[in-house]
Amino acid sequence: MEIIYYIIGVCCAFVLLIYTWRVLNWVWFKPKKMEKSLRQQGLNGNSYRFLYGDLKDMISMIQKAKSKPINISDDIKPRVIPLFIKTLQEYGTDSFIWLGPKPSIIITDTELAKEVLTKIYIYQKPKSMNPLTKLLAQGVVSYEEEKWAKHRKIINPAFHLEKLKLMMPAFYLSCDEILSKWEQSLSPGGSCDLDVWPYLQNLTSDAISRTSFGSSYQEGRRIFELQREQAEHIIKASQSIYVPGWRFVPSKRNIRMKFIEKQVQASIRDIIDRRVKAMKAGEASNDDLLGILLESNFQEIEQHGNKSFGMSIDDVVEECKLFYFAGQETTSVLLVWTLVLLSTHSDWQMRARKEILQVFGSKKPDFDGLNHLKIVSIIH
Repeated sequence: MEIIYYIIGVCCAFVLLIYTWRVLNWVWFKPKKMEKSLRQQGLNGNSYRFLYGDLKDMISMIQKAKSKPINISDDIKPRVIPLFIKTLQEYGTDSFIWLGPKPSIIITDTELAKEVLTKIYIYQKPKSMNPLTKLLAQGVVSYEEEKWAKHRKIINPAFHLEKLKLMMPAFYLSCDEILSKWEQSLSPGGSCDLDVWPYLQNLTSDAISRTSFGSSYQEGRRIFELQREQAEHIIKASQSIYVPGWRFVPSKRNIRMKFIEKQVQASIRDIIDRRVKAMKAGEASNDDLLGILLESNFQEIEQHGNKSFGMSIDDVVEECKLFYFAGQETTSVLLVWTLVLLSTHSDWQMRARKEILQVFGSKKPDFDGLNHLKIVSIIH
């Protein structure tokens, strides 16, 4: 009996030793080895600091930068990427930073950047240090090689010019609703103070919901609200070191993130199931993203006679999630920044308004008319 206990004890000690080595290798030995290799290649940066690297400095610098007001004429870079700017100033263009135990090389040479972005089979997309980020969206931007090529081929038809023209009425409807709300806020004198940021966030969410899911856009809007909350959780989670296995800990944030993921998955799957049934019955339209995506996917499968050449329902769900994530925040930020610049350059504002009235007058905007908006194109 004592021998059995002895063997069990030795096995447990051996397993513990292995995991201890793996942890030490992850947080210290491997980073130090990589640091030595980078310096031998002529790259410079801060010495690696246990577990966090430069992460704490980066978060502190961003918080400090955001605590101060900024003028429109100020350089935005030190506010958005202060650690990168400081590193370049101290160590030059051939430098690196530490995002936890992993180094990130800063590339400023355009030819090197082009090489990294074009030689996709050599330079693979970096895997996120936090597995929780996968709960937000994966899709074509996270895939490599054959899977990336397959998804890109199936998705491409959704962004053909003729397909985008079909989405114009949806864009117009979303914009018209926002403008009507603004007009209702006007005082008798014809003016009011208005925080346009939340309106523009809702505008882009609503427009993407309509163009993604067509008649099911109300359900899509709820999905995107959940995705927005999920993005906030991901940002907070990415600002700290992820400890392997932490995603299984039933913390308040982990529970909420997994709940959101289940809700989003169930809602999108329900919309897709109804759309597939309608398509088989010849009732569904293909003038929204989901319809175009499903039609392109079905054609790819029929052409090759094998489901492996198409996307699974899981893949379609992820592409729908990604379409929102990639477009909503970026577009709303672009719109609000455009309004800020126009408010400080009233001459360009007047020229743009005059051009729009000349081209459209009181008519609804159409795709062909947009091509005649030269001043608006310059502003954009």
